[in-house]
Amino acid sequence: MDGPDRTEPSVSQRRLAAELRRLRDLAGLSGREMAHRLGVSQSKVSRIESCLTLPTAPEVAAWSTAVNAPTETVALLESLTEAAFTEVHRWSHVLRNRPHLQGDIQEVESGSHHVMVFQNAIVPGLLQTAEYARRVFAFFSPEGTDADLSAAVAGRLNRQLVLFDQTRRFEFLLTEAALRWRPGPARLLLAQLDRISSLATLENVTVGLLPHRAEAVTYVTHGFALFDLRADTQAGDGEAIAMVETVHANLTVSDPESIALYRHRWRLLKDVARYGDDARLLLDKIAAELRAEKQ
Repeated sequence: MDGPDRTEPSVSQRRLAAELRRLRDLAGLSGREMAHRLGVSQSKVSRIESCLTLPTAPEVAAWSTAVNAPTETVALLESLTEAAFTEVHRWSHVLRNRPHLQGDIQEVESGSHHVMVFQNAIVPGLLQTAEYARRVFAFFSPEGTDADLSAAVAGRLNRQLVLFDQTRRFEFLLTEAALRWRPGPARLLLAQLDRISSLATLENVTVGLLPHRAEAVTYVTHGFALFDLRADTQAGDGEAIAMVETVHANLTVSDPESIALYRHRWRLLKDVARYGDDARLLLDKIAAELRAEKQ
């Protein structure tokens, strides 16, 4: 199946497409001949060279073989392919002229039929209360104005409406550390724990919790989200992307090999997570400890 069509190709994607076309021209191959050698349609070759479709790593490797590319060119194509599948959006750049990115994330969520979110340090945005979200945004951008904070919180709450769309499925995995992280007084976290418990009752929402005492089956140094894209988006059926928030930037990953790695980690974590009554017991335990602190 063809890869995802890109309406706004990155610099790396444009460089890859241009280099592939240049190599085909140098080899004296027509689009039809290249398609035959790759085992794909001629239209796909055209879309790849026009930067409308992003080729997979095996397709790029086959392209290199078809044009008998030298070793250094093969290495360049591999580097360009890796960069094309990993988009780096620096916060300082994407937030330069706007207070938040909630609309961008909402667009991805709206285009997904299945969303999987792992968080090891903080409650995910889709589950946050308004006050929890406000304090998170204040930490993220301490120089922001009150108006900026209000706009970001409103955007986040608007995103959460997608949870009530029964045509979409949401799964969350949260560590106990994420549940206990407290950006404010005990009452704030008590309200947040109650919010998680409430949303977990939705039929299309599953919340799994990873307690401290659970035996480790793997390790993940950062949170991530996996999005299985809907067939009616510009991606092919079965396409997926992963998003990873770092201190300096948001990474969007789409190459199948990397997606498979994230799915594998997800499955390992999911197998040891607590669900249902067991999850509620952990939430109740943390809440009881918080109430004891207040007394």
